[in-house]
Amino acid sequence: MKTRNAFLIATAVSVSLAFAAINTHAAPIHVSKQNPCYFTDDSGKAIYLTGSHVWYNLQDMGPSDPPQKFDYPAYLQWMNERNHNFIRLWRWELLWWNTSANSANFQRDQKEFVVAPHPWARTGPGEAVDGKPKFDLTKFNPDYFERLRERVEAAGEQEIYVAVMLFEGWGLQRIKDSWPYHPFHPDNNINGIDGDVNGDGRGVEVHELEDPNVLKIQKAYVEKVIDTVNDLDNVLYEISNENHPESTAWQYHMIRFIHDYESRKPAQHPVGMTFQFSGGKNETLFESPAEWISPNPEGGYRDNPPAADGSKVILTDTDHLWGIGGNPVWVWKSFTRGLNPIFMDPYDGLVLGDPDRPEFIALRKAMGDTLRFANRMNLIEMKPRNGLSSTRYC
Repeated sequence: MKTRNAFLIATAVSVSLAFAAINTHAAPIHVSKQNPCYFTDDSGKAIYLTGSHVWYNLQDMGPSDPPQKFDYPAYLQWMNERNHNFIRLWRWELLWWNTSANSANFQRDQKEFVVAPHPWARTGPGEAVDGKPKFDLTKFNPDYFERLRERVEAAGEQEIYVAVMLFEGWGLQRIKDSWPYHPFHPDNNINGIDGDVNGDGRGVEVHELEDPNVLKIQKAYVEKVIDTVNDLDNVLYEISNENHPESTAWQYHMIRFIHDYESRKPAQHPVGMTFQFSGGKNETLFESPAEWISPNPEGGYRDNPPAADGSKVILTDTDHLWGIGGNPVWVWKSFTRGLNPIFMDPYDGLVLGDPDRPEFIALRKAMGDTLRFANRMNLIEMKPRNGLSSTRYC
């Protein structure tokens, strides 16, 4: 208890409680020139991001077909009660999720989940692997994009920022025999698209620059996403969740594509590149043209996070550090090192993990408490000063 109190006292004494402020969305956020560890908006105030995200906060997941609809208003209310202001809005590319690929420590009894809706219209002719009409990859599914718009808007009304995840790379790599369940598998679309360029049955080349026809479809989809939410101030973009290291050139290309496309639109939003699994290096993220990144444990981000230096806005995500894990001390360490901690949350326990573990309850509270500190202090003037306290977290 003495150590814990010393840590909290050092943290509290080391902050300047200059003024109270509410985190309103005055304009689209951008990297602060004054303090590039953080985003800001037209208010000039540093915007510290922290909060819980869950895999099915955009697309529904569940054992039934169609899956039960996620109660998104209840989720936003739940976040408000914990004083969180950031979510990753998850994209899942596969038609289903077999959680047997996840650690046995995380699994629930149910291991297979249907995922819906998807970005493209299911027009047929012919049936896809799941027995539904095949996708027409030249036509968009209005239900998907209406839901995207509504959910980003609803989050904004609650003063919550949203990172719109555009692609998902973990599933194709880790879930055995998952390629037949991807829309770009030739059995699932009417357009003659086969993203498995090398024919090895994995299809991970859809996240590389191997097939110009695949890239054309992906860019049209990204443009549609941007057109759907460009006028909203609480938006960030994330290229892909945990894609493989060979996706680097494709991810860099997509980041630049978004920058270019939005340069001709009314608003511009930050683009993020996150940990590449497995074998990716944080150096690749720092060298990217992205405004924000989420690193892997390399360099101590799990136990002794290095202080942010302003080269990127850093969102430390438990997803990339533990999978499902984390603790409240990690939140405070991240906060005092100029980082923005976020939590991949089991939430209601539908898919993976135990949401009621004591350390998770305390972690959620710690994120809300750090946001209260951030909104009371003149954060734009703050930089990590490891030497000002005995804990070195200051």
